[in-house]
Amino acid sequence: MNLYSNKQKWKIALIAIALIMVGASLFVSNSIVSKVGERERERVRQWAGAIQKKLELVRLTDRTFSQLREKEQKEMALWIDATKEVSKATPLDQIPDYTFPLKIIKENKDIPVILFDNEKNISGYINLGFDTSELRKSFPTLESADLYTYFEDSLRTLANNWKKRNPSFTVEVYEGLFMTYVYNDSKEILRLERERDSLINSFNQELINNDGLVPVLLIDAEDNTIVGSNLPKSKLTSTTLEKTIASLKIQNEPLVIDYRNGEKNLLYYDNSEELKQLQYYPYIIFFIIGLFVLIGYLIFSTFRKAEQNQVWAGMAKETAHQLGTPLSSLMAWIQLLESQGIDPMITIEMQKDVDRLEKITDRFSKIGSGAKLEESNLCDTVQNVLDYLRPRISDKVSIDLKCSGPIIVRHNAPLMEWVIENIAKNAVDAMEGNGRLVVNVQTSPEWAHIDITDTGKGIHPKQIKTIFQPGFSTKKRGWGLGLSLVKRIIKDYHKGKVFVLESEIDKGSTFRISIPI
Repeated sequence: MNLYSNKQKWKIALIAIALIMVGASLFVSNSIVSKVGERERERVRQWAGAIQKKLELVRLTDRTFSQLREKEQKEMALWIDATKEVSKATPLDQIPDYTFPLKIIKENKDIPVILFDNEKNISGYINLGFDTSELRKSFPTLESADLYTYFEDSLRTLANNWKKRNPSFTVEVYEGLFMTYVYNDSKEILRLERERDSLINSFNQELINNDGLVPVLLIDAEDNTIVGSNLPKSKLTSTTLEKTIASLKIQNEPLVIDYRNGEKNLLYYDNSEELKQLQYYPYIIFFIIGLFVLIGYLIFSTFRKAEQNQVWAGMAKETAHQLGTPLSSLMAWIQLLESQGIDPMITIEMQKDVDRLEKITDRFSKIGSGAKLEESNLCDTVQNVLDYLRPRISDKVSIDLKCSGPIIVRHNAPLMEWVIENIAKNAVDAMEGNGRLVVNVQTSPEWAHIDITDTGKGIHPKQIKTIFQPGFSTKKRGWGLGLSLVKRIIKDYHKGKVFVLESEIDKGSTFRISIPI
């Protein structure tokens, strides 16, 4: 009893220590995760500040472009107005002269212009940046006429594209003669636009390709349009964007990027994959360690059980061997006494004890060498052991057997008698020599059950799980091997089960032995 009580205390102490260690490890790991998470959030805040600066620069550039375009449009308007005035001052009977209008156009050094007449023919151009000599390099085999035709077609295509960006001007130079001016942004504006686009592209590439940055989504606060993101495209579609924003908002509160001009962007972000993995890392480690501990425990438990089996077998064989010699001597003494005319009652009783010792020796021998199971009537086996017990226990204990007809089950009769005898003796001790013992043998579709019920003091609920363990005993002089031996015979040799079916303090207990049919 003390052995298992101390064992339970040690188990509780070890479990408590393990829980403290696990708790401390989780606390430390969670503290590390919190610090890493705070650093990531600080990086996101710094990155958001940099993004704000970049986007402010882009917006400043766009405003500059708008101002430059307005200025160039005003310059073009002045040139057109000057052309109109010159046209009005020219007498109508003179031959049209394009020298002055073209001169006004040539004074422009930056704005590319293409001039068309009434028939959509090209009358002039300036600041294009290329001419027929450039095309000659690409098409060296073309005739001059064909090359010039290709050049004019290129200018018409270019003019059509320019009209989409800037409005064209049509001026009546002379009566019936109209000139159309088509122009594009100046080279300086185009250069600034390329730098702006390069800045935007670099921002987008930095956002998308930066593996060290946490998942982010930058959207316009007014209409929820996406400004930039490094999330997969599948999460940014019209059907999934709202769900993505809601998911990111649960993880972290969005950062507001205020441009101080009424415009605001919201930066949603998630924890990095590394941080998420780090959060689960302690649990994975504990799982792996626990798995190794479990495997180790199962291996050592298997070895321990094998050693116990060898000890059981060795002790049983040695007991049978030690009993064999005095039994042979006792049998010889009985024969000698019979030959000397001693009272027959003496030799008969001595022979009963010798037979009993032979049966015990046979039981130990079967445990040590393996039990052979034979099909026989289980009711007869139970009846035999109860007949043996009746004259050897208190007269105040009544024993009743309930068995509905022959029950044929494969079992080893001597060992099964031993099992019932052990449980019955414990029941008699629990009743303190006064009570009723009922043995009920019955069957179910797959099992044959032997229920042994007493009217003793019962078993405490805390002891039910440990009464079959070696060394457990409620008796001061008990060795705690009886029920352990019972479990071994039923479980290992008969492939059955033995357990406490029910027990109530001061009212009694019921043990059930189940053997497969």
